Amino acid sequence: MDYFSLKLIHILSSTILFGTGIGSAFFMFSANQKKDVRDIYFATKHVVIADWFFTTPAVLIQFITGFFLMKDQGFSFSDNWLLLAVCLYFFAGICWVPVVWMQIKMRNIAKLSVENKKPLPPTYWLMNRYWTILGSLAFPAVMVIFYLMVFKPDF
Repeated sequence: MDYFSLKLIHILSSTILFGTGIGSAFFMFSANQKKDVRDIYFATKHVVIADWFFTTPAVLIQFITGFFLMKDQGFSFSDNWLLLAVCLYFFAGICWVPVVWMQIKMRNIAKLSVENKKPLPPTYWLMNRYWTILGSLAFPAVMVIFYLMVFKPDF
């Protein structure tokens, strides 16, 4: 595959990854603020779907295209900006994996609450707190990755 096609796929997948991430976070955060169990179930259900259809493939495509772009352009992990970007990529991934698990659990809890016409239990809100913390850690990491990819600073 030529450089420009690879770069286009890399940029598009990063856009999908970032857009889906921030959109899903906003959607779920907004539903949680309303505290309406039906809205929360709707949001968590669709956030889980979005993660499987958009985020997961984009994460994989980012890694694959990033590796081939690195090789094509002669970069290596001895380039500090690239090493930092890769470390932040894995850091964001380490935050994201438990978030996916929590979103599935939160969706299931919300579904039971809707079906039983009960309020969400404290477990849901505890997971929501951790979900927010992990997302708040991953978001700046992704922003720094964007900076590093665009500017490739020499430090």
